[in-house]
Amino acid sequence: MRHVAAYLLLQIGGNADPSAADVKKLLSTVGVEADETRLETLISELKGKTVNDLIAEGSAKLASVPSGGGGGGAPAAASGGAPAVAAEEKKEEKVEEKEESDEDMGFGLFD
Repeated sequence: MRHVAAYLLLQIGGNADPSAADVKKLLSTVGVEADETRLETLISELKGKTVNDLIAEGSAKLASVPSGGGGGGAPAAASGGAPAVAAEEKKEEKVEEKEESDEDMGFGLFD
């Protein structure tokens, strides 16, 4: 990642086609040693591409990546309406009671 960041910084800074030596020089200014094999691979893959081209390619690839779950289906509506609401309130109350009983656990935080 540091090699890509250095390459992009050099391009944004005005170097239209940074070389491996340029990237090494930039990384050395902040005390980072460049990995030769990764750097050569990066330079060969990015040769002749601009930052805008790389962003467009990356955006196209990210668009095909799933970005979360479907969220599940919506619950079925109850025919009566009011009983369903009352049942939900009872469930919530039960959950709260459990939380309160587990909260103390026989000791205090500042004892």
